[in-house]
Amino acid sequence: MSEPVTVRILDREYTVGVEPGERDSLMAAARLLDARMRELRGGNRMVAADRLAVLTALNLAHELLQGGGGNSTGADPFALIDEANRKLDALLA
Repeated sequence: MSEPVTVRILDREYTVGVEPGERDSLMAAARLLDARMRELRGGNRMVAADRLAVLTALNLAHELLQGGGGNSTGADPFALIDEANRKLDALLA
């Protein structure tokens, strides 16, 4: 059964449902996303959040496909992305 967890990304709070055993990894993912979005945004606070989110996601996906995503399991990166998309869809539903 999922439980609500609130994460903070770029000073906005988002509440998502997560399985109890995945809470820590979700929090780590939120911290990574927040850090990367802040890094890309730099001093330009006028950049649209949706554009920033897409650019950050594109950069993270590129790193994953290039082998820089910590994928030491040898798993197909597209399968990992598909799984991440399924989890995001479930969280946003």
